[in-house]
Amino acid sequence: MTDTALPGYRRRIRIEPGLRKVIASLEDDFHCMRVTVEHHDGVVTAIVPEMLRSPWSTCPGAIAKLVETFQGAPLAEVTARQDKKRNCTHLHDLAVLGAAHAHDMDETLYDIVADDPIDGEVTLRVSRNGVLLFIWRERNGVLVAPEGIAGLTLFTLRDWIGSLPEPQREAARLLQWASIVAHGRTIPPERRRSAEQMPPNCYTFQPEQAAHAHRLDTSRDFSLGAAQPLDGAG
Repeated sequence: MTDTALPGYRRRIRIEPGLRKVIASLEDDFHCMRVTVEHHDGVVTAIVPEMLRSPWSTCPGAIAKLVETFQGAPLAEVTARQDKKRNCTHLHDLAVLGAAHAHDMDETLYDIVADDPIDGEVTLRVSRNGVLLFIWRERNGVLVAPEGIAGLTLFTLRDWIGSLPEPQREAARLLQWASIVAHGRTIPPERRRSAEQMPPNCYTFQPEQAAHAHRLDTSRDFSLGAAQPLDGAG
């Protein structure tokens, strides 16, 4: 799915289960991160976050916060409800994915594409292990297709996603989160420079970090050239 000719945002998530551990990795235009969740008898015995590429100078500070949040917790309690906004949301999501797939036998690979807007319209797609699961269309900030989500926004999808069976629910949630991040491609550079202008929705945007956070020039555009997310080290 990532070989589409249209320019736009790309995200890949790989979940690799193993003996008493699972590795969840993510790369997109702005981030390259990995979380290893080690577990035994249903408990997280160690959690190892890695930030290979991040957009703000303060982001690496969230590594210790993730360990504090989840190490020693039961796998069943590694959920999105655990202090997400005070964590790096991407590391947090990877920990949750890792816990959810800790006992899988096979790798899971998600690919997400958000085309750049054309006349205000954006096409959003997610595939799992090469199988296309969802295509959404958004026009001027409002979802217009498919019919079941028409009139909603990316921020008002919770009830609809909650009505889906697993594993479609997981795929839809990942598409929702990535599509929100994808809007960063259209934000003018001058508006990206101050973390204090952002709502406190993650570790870096909390007031105590935002006051001294500096934007880093680390972005990549995977819709240009042959490189794909997670092909390298970030």
